[in-house]
Amino acid sequence: MRESIPLDMPRASGTPLGHARIRTLPEDFQVTEIPLLSPDGEGEHCWLYVRKRNSNTNWVAGRLAAFAGVSPGAVSYAGMKDRHAVTEQWFSVQLPGREAPDWWAIGDEDFEVLEAHRHSRKLKTGALRGNRFRIRLRGVDADPVQVETRLRQLRQGVPNAFGPQRFGRNSDNLVQAGRMFDRPRARVSRSKRGIWLSAVRSALFNRVLAARIEAGQWNRPLDGDAFQLDGRSAVFACDSVDTDTRARCAGGEIHPTGPLCGSGDALVTGEAAALEAGVLAPYRGWIEGLAMFRMNHARRALRVLPGDLAWTREADDCWLLEFSLPAGSYATSLLHEVFEVTEGHGSG
Repeated sequence: MRESIPLDMPRASGTPLGHARIRTLPEDFQVTEIPLLSPDGEGEHCWLYVRKRNSNTNWVAGRLAAFAGVSPGAVSYAGMKDRHAVTEQWFSVQLPGREAPDWWAIGDEDFEVLEAHRHSRKLKTGALRGNRFRIRLRGVDADPVQVETRLRQLRQGVPNAFGPQRFGRNSDNLVQAGRMFDRPRARVSRSKRGIWLSAVRSALFNRVLAARIEAGQWNRPLDGDAFQLDGRSAVFACDSVDTDTRARCAGGEIHPTGPLCGSGDALVTGEAAALEAGVLAPYRGWIEGLAMFRMNHARRALRVLPGDLAWTREADDCWLLEFSLPAGSYATSLLHEVFEVTEGHGSG
């Protein structure tokens, strides 16, 4: 039997300051996509800017496909967005040689098309810069001075952990991944396989990040670290940390990275490699499963800098937070550094 992968995450900023509740209403959790590019106005793909409420991204994609009379595979999007929220994001629908339907007539109470433009290419997974968040926290029982102090501290960086939604309810994505590794020839859809493999890599990354948080090293360079440039995907190795590297890391120009496990060179050496090897040793079977499914090793920054982090105390027990994060980073990881958060999931 495979060793289970713990999903609890320590806090880099200290103990939580109190409790808070999110998503009491979908409007309490608003997400706006920051795209990489804008549609050019011509081509066989129709790009749609959609606002959805309390709806799953895949479900909206299916409704768009049905309305346009195309297969689900003709609809794509850059990233999944929270279901229990109000979110705005781009979709693309391939319509070769066809006129677009009247998107504004789709008539669905759970989502609406805000914009429609032609483009020469489909919207690919991951093709976004990040997301802007507007999150209302209710039932806050924390000292307001301490909350403001903690939030100012977080402007300097937050552990870039994968959020619990990555792992599914009751960690079901990891459970299914384990079954898939035990029966690699069983038929599984590509989308489910991708979700389950990503969950395993995310859980292993979080284990390394947790170890570095506990050691006070999540935002500090170690000899042999691989670093990522802030706002970029490029990664470079550094066998020995010098004064310049420390200064660049302290200033937020570069970030230490952790492993997205798979086959291939892990890039780290020395002290960083020894730490990762020690943390990941109990999970060798999981890593072998990733390699079996041809997942290649990659790196992810251990720290993320929230952009334009601002807050308003709307009432004694209600706060509004606004900030942006790069693609792949989780707002819940920022909230985790301040509060013990519970989910409301009200339908409104």
